[in-house]
Amino acid sequence: MSEQPWLALYPDTIPTQLTYEQKQVHAYLTEAAKNYPEKMAIHFMGKEFSYKEVNESSLKMAKYLQDIGVEKGDRVAIMLPNTPASVIAYYGILFAGGVVVQTNPLYTEREIEYQMKDSGAKVIITLDILFPRVSKVFKNTSLEHMIITGIKDFLPFPKNFIYPFIQKKQYGITVKVEHSGSNHLLTEILKISSPTPKEQSFNFEEDIAIIQYTGGTTGFPKGVMLTHKNLIANASMCDAWLYKNKKGEESILGILPFFHVYGMTTVMILSVMQGYKMILLPKFDVETTLKTIHKQRPTIFPGAPTIYIGILNHPELSKYDLSSVESCLSGSAPLPVEVQEKFEQVTGGKLVEGYGLTESSPVTHANFIWDQKRIKGSVGVPWPDTDSRILSMETGEPLPPGEIGEIIVKGPQIMKGYWNQPEETAATIRDGWLHTGDLGYMDEQGFFYVVDRKKDMIIAGGFNIYPREIEEVMYEHPAVQEIVTVGVPDTYRGETVKAFIVLKQGHHTTEEELDEYARQHLASYKVPRIYEFRDELPKTAVGKILRRKLVEEEKEKQQANKKLG
Repeated sequence: MSEQPWLALYPDTIPTQLTYEQKQVHAYLTEAAKNYPEKMAIHFMGKEFSYKEVNESSLKMAKYLQDIGVEKGDRVAIMLPNTPASVIAYYGILFAGGVVVQTNPLYTEREIEYQMKDSGAKVIITLDILFPRVSKVFKNTSLEHMIITGIKDFLPFPKNFIYPFIQKKQYGITVKVEHSGSNHLLTEILKISSPTPKEQSFNFEEDIAIIQYTGGTTGFPKGVMLTHKNLIANASMCDAWLYKNKKGEESILGILPFFHVYGMTTVMILSVMQGYKMILLPKFDVETTLKTIHKQRPTIFPGAPTIYIGILNHPELSKYDLSSVESCLSGSAPLPVEVQEKFEQVTGGKLVEGYGLTESSPVTHANFIWDQKRIKGSVGVPWPDTDSRILSMETGEPLPPGEIGEIIVKGPQIMKGYWNQPEETAATIRDGWLHTGDLGYMDEQGFFYVVDRKKDMIIAGGFNIYPREIEEVMYEHPAVQEIVTVGVPDTYRGETVKAFIVLKQGHHTTEEELDEYARQHLASYKVPRIYEFRDELPKTAVGKILRRKLVEEEKEKQQANKKLG
């Protein structure tokens, strides 16, 4: 049979091969501002910004970054939720010739410090409420400047007047930063008139646009280097997949955070490339999301299963009109079939599951959206210009349909490599193939199925969580002798983190104390939700803890509970 049987499934409306314009990612913003100057690029909590405004603001950011010393290839971190500032910062960094380093706003001081040191970032752009956290590690890193913005900076009146009071009530702090020294205010930067940043030389194949951090088999975060070609290729594939969408006419709901490559590519980059309007929400709140869809009428809604589950379980769902939604691509975690079916009934649109990794910009596979060639439970078929195979875990040879092995992928969206980690890069990319570490199989038609994620990774609420990182922190607790963390099934988050702990002899602690300790050192989504104390943990003959045995025990418990239920 053909090595690429899925190509026979492609409808005439989707090409199997694409041509990519050799442009920088930010060149598409220049183009959009020229073609759609007055069209709204962003809607944010009642205020809108045209493509002309976003482009000019990004150029002001670029000029300012160059003035404070950012040169071609320098890393600049963005630590922001989805706001107009996050878009302006992203494109401003690229206009300046810099490399974007996306940083999760939920990160603790320890996590921020590691990422800033590893990337060598010179500047960080962040929120006022995060200023104290970043300030504590600033001197321990390569950071030279901090650019500060606030949610209120982009709100309409009177929301911009009221918001500081809401913020103080919610977070318990009011932060005031002076525009001086190494601290810079975005509101002051945007006062620049007629910005003309210096143009930089450009290599489509080689120049890095972004370093996106992910975990790895070692548990330590690795910087994934994605080039302009990687990102443009993947956004172009997404556009080809969404072939019914009309350039300059669609609107995308931007809940997926831009500090994750999924939201960055399928919402922000795609929108700018195609002249769509982004309807941004800084965080996922079910009621706010429902009201936004009801009022703003987005046509495209990329998301994660937890988002769709939250919407479907809202007690007043029937009050809201979601019929504007035409297409949704779900990623980050497995999509339950019942969620897909119910969401399509409620909206009248299409919701399909896809697959990908940070290392692939991120999408490699997806189900067809408007065509009937869909198989429930499958992650679909490879995208245009993307090849995929299943390799035997024992021999490394390609497997026939139906047999489970490691999923490998090849295509123009595959990363350049890991930042400053040539050995990890060589181990992951071999002969141009990205070895995902995920287990799956392909059926006779060419549809792919993921049966297990990377051996140890936990996916909770769409976040990738690496047990080693949690364990490194918890081992520092004075009462902990041994710990292993695993993902256990959770009806809302998909998986949640459970910690198995052996205490040191003579020591005592409680779940509450461990929870408090974990929250001081880890982002909230990484904190274990369940603790189980044991006298000992299962181990191999050489003393290695058998994590998989604990996972199997948890699955058996779940099955036993279902039978009892």
